[in-house]
Amino acid sequence: MTPPGMQLCCDGRKARFQPRPWEGAIAEAADVIASNYTCVVRPEWIDNNGHMNMGYYLVVFDLATDEWMRLIGLDAAHRGAREVTTFCLEAHVTYHREVREGDPLRFTTRLLAHDAKRIHYVHEMFHGAAGYLAATNELMSLHVSQQTRRGAPMAPEILERLGQIQRTHDGLPRPPQVGRVIGLGARPTTQ
Repeated sequence: MTPPGMQLCCDGRKARFQPRPWEGAIAEAADVIASNYTCVVRPEWIDNNGHMNMGYYLVVFDLATDEWMRLIGLDAAHRGAREVTTFCLEAHVTYHREVREGDPLRFTTRLLAHDAKRIHYVHEMFHGAAGYLAATNELMSLHVSQQTRRGAPMAPEILERLGQIQRTHDGLPRPPQVGRVIGLGARPTTQ
């Protein structure tokens, strides 16, 4: 068993993290509010600047998405049995502070909206030890039939679960990175 305040990382090591004040309330309100996916920055992810290369941010955010989909019920068993999957329609990444080799990472996921075929959510990547926000990834995913390769409605039990999560997440503060537009007029979301 993993002690409180610890999460197992993708490489099996333990990483200590400091949850934000509202995360405890989220965990109590619903068992799947924030996927606490964790991993450690690997040596092969480091670029010439000595920090994690921007391409690997997408890799680890994709791993966090896999965990989020599993937690909402769109796991491998469901996808295989129903012959469905999800495609990413749009993704936005914001970078706030660098992470370096060996740094533990912790991800939370917040449901922003959903309908019968789409899921709009945001991941936040935190330094697992220092607790600072390192990056965010806002996504729109489409539920797809593997037979037709077109958008398809989600199963009722998935929509019910998303509804439960949505009711809880609607009461949370919206991250300032959500809905950002790229441009020189855009205000920074970090100090």
